[in-house]
Amino acid sequence: MGSISNANLDELDLQILDLLIKDCRTPYLEIARICHVSGGTIHVRMKKMEDLGIIKGSRIILNLPKLGYDVCCFVGIYVDKASSFNSVFEEMSHIKEVVELHLTTGNFSMFAKVVCSNISDLQDVLLNKINTITGIQRTDTFISLSQPIDRNISL
Repeated sequence: MGSISNANLDELDLQILDLLIKDCRTPYLEIARICHVSGGTIHVRMKKMEDLGIIKGSRIILNLPKLGYDVCCFVGIYVDKASSFNSVFEEMSHIKEVVELHLTTGNFSMFAKVVCSNISDLQDVLLNKINTITGIQRTDTFISLSQPIDRNISL
């Protein structure tokens, strides 16, 4: 079941999370009905999980191709020295096409998920935005052909 045992969660908390993972728009009263508790109990449990940082918010999941973002890629980034990491993080945070950034082990210092409308836009992001950042030694780009799995972890 993972490492949720040390997060001070009980079965009710896990049941609430499981319902919200499936549909984060489920009303508290509906969750309460399914869990056989009061709406107030759900509210208190949600507040607790937010305070613990387990729930960080909710967001809309966009169908990016329907909005014209047809290219998704992953950029492996080699940073020249450890002292450059924070400035690279800061600069990358200003590039709207960078939707995720991960510090990694292995061949890359970090890995970025980038979405663009087309290959020309991707080329512009790579050449004029990412590769011009001081501290980035070089990059390797991997274009995603499809995403057969897209899910949250199951509890």
